[in-house]
Amino acid sequence: MKLCRLLAAAVLLATPVIAPARTTATHPDFAVGPQYDSTHVYVAPADFDRFMASFIATFGGNTSKQGVFQVTPTASQTISQVAMTPVGLVSVFGFKTPIPYPFGAERTGYLVTDIDAAVAAARKAGATRLVNTFPDPIGRDVVLQWPGGVTMQFYWHTVKPNYAPTATVPENRIYLTEDAADLFITHWRTFAHGVIVSDDAAAPGSEIGRPDVRYRRVRLRSGFGNMTVLVTDGALPWPYGREVTGYTVPDVSATLAKATEAGVETLVPPHREADRVSTMVRFPGGYIAEIHSNGR
Repeated sequence: MKLCRLLAAAVLLATPVIAPARTTATHPDFAVGPQYDSTHVYVAPADFDRFMASFIATFGGNTSKQGVFQVTPTASQTISQVAMTPVGLVSVFGFKTPIPYPFGAERTGYLVTDIDAAVAAARKAGATRLVNTFPDPIGRDVVLQWPGGVTMQFYWHTVKPNYAPTATVPENRIYLTEDAADLFITHWRTFAHGVIVSDDAAAPGSEIGRPDVRYRRVRLRSGFGNMTVLVTDGALPWPYGREVTGYTVPDVSATLAKATEAGVETLVPPHREADRVSTMVRFPGGYIAEIHSNGR
């Protein structure tokens, strides 16, 4: 659903963790928990089962019952299923009809406690509705866009779901130029009660396939999970910028071995970054993901 500042001096600017805005009756937090936040993955129907099998084989976990549904406010039909893994959820769609606008552009789905109030708060914080709130087979949804074109879906279930916390929290990876980065970060923090975990103005460009440059990397945390904003000049070599989510695993090599056995293609070999070992892969059906282990 899915985008450096070039700095001459390799100086790390350490930013202290900033406390989130205080939750009050007039400024509530609508997050339910990161175990309910899913990456939206669109694949061709012919690739649907291969993708689901490879994702579960790589990360473990299980799937919901597969079905064919209308999940958009206009007429459409899609195969739909959720993969629930220790490293996070993916909601997978294999449309049997043309995909109505603007679906397919949203990167994530976030469960909220009150969809009408959450939409009002998001709009007040700077988001724009691409699709007004609409019913789906098990609840209600809305598609929103934030500065820089960051598109996401909020959802609410008629029957409250109950998922166990994941072993690790996935990382929403957002590429922006400096034209929109600060505006997006400010607006998202206002809505999500986000905390800035780190703001490195001179992160090594090797992390984005550009070892000749430095770029800005901002990591945030909120009730909606982890987020990394990669502030670049937009000149990114393949496949950087195409991944939507980063998954934290205990051991990259072990995970990659399982992925390869399941037919997953390695796009960027495992390599050490500042605080992690990282790799980039492509699953059957085309979904690209970053996988990392912290400190190993």
